[in-house]
Amino acid sequence: MRIVIIVAIFITIFFPDGLRDSDAHHEYEFTFVRLQYDGRLTQLSNWEVDYPASDRNFIYQLDKQTTIDVAPDSISIPVGSEALFDYPFSYVLEVGSMRLKKKEAANLREYMLRGGFIFVDDFHGGLEWNRFYTELKKIFPNKEPVDIPITHPIFSCFYKIEELIQIPGLRALYSGQTYERHDGHPARYLGMFDDKNRLMMLICFNSDLGDAWEHAAMPSYPREYSNIALKIGINAVIYSLTH
Repeated sequence: MRIVIIVAIFITIFFPDGLRDSDAHHEYEFTFVRLQYDGRLTQLSNWEVDYPASDRNFIYQLDKQTTIDVAPDSISIPVGSEALFDYPFSYVLEVGSMRLKKKEAANLREYMLRGGFIFVDDFHGGLEWNRFYTELKKIFPNKEPVDIPITHPIFSCFYKIEELIQIPGLRALYSGQTYERHDGHPARYLGMFDDKNRLMMLICFNSDLGDAWEHAAMPSYPREYSNIALKIGINAVIYSLTH
C-alpha cells in the first residue's frame, strides 16, 4: 500500500508542545512512547531528536492505516520510571549517546521481560555501536543481539517487508549517500529475544527511520524510504500488541 503523509494540523494547533502527561492517554488503545534518558552529551537532549514531527507523522499514519485507537500525540517517559509498564511499546533513538544507571537498566529489563517492546533507532558506525552495546549489556548481561531474518513475523504481521534496506537521514541524502558515518554501513536489523523466543527489542542500526517519518512529506525526501520506514514502524507496533 502506498503511504502518503498528510500533516495533522489540528494536533499542532491544540498540542503545540506535545502531550507529556501519561494519565491523559490511558483511555486510548495505543500511545506512542518516547524513552527519555541521560546522555554522554548532557547539554543536548538526544532523546528528543526529530520530535515532534517524526512522532506526529508516524502517529497519523498508524491511525490512518490501522483500526487501532491511537492517542493523538506521543508522550515521553524516563527509562527508570514505573509509568513505562502501562505501555506495551516504546521508542528510543540516538542510543550511541545513552548512559543508563543500574536501576534504569533493571527497569528496562523488567519492562521487556514482562512483555514490553522497545524500538531502537538512529545510531551509526562502530563507535556508536560499542557505546550502545555497553548499555545493552547492563540491561541483559547474559543475552546477545542477533540479526533478525526477513522471515520473522515482525516483517509480515501487517505489511509484507520484502527487503531490509538502509534508511538514510536527510543530512546523509544531501551528501549523496545513505549512511551517516564512514563505517555506518550496511544497515542491520537486530533483535533481543526472551527465553520463549519473543522479540523484545528491535534494533535498527545504521538506519534512521525517525528521519524518514519526520521528512516523509518533503518532496526532496524519497518516498521509497519513508514508505518502508513507516511500514516497519507500523509492523513493530502491531507485533508489540499481539505478541
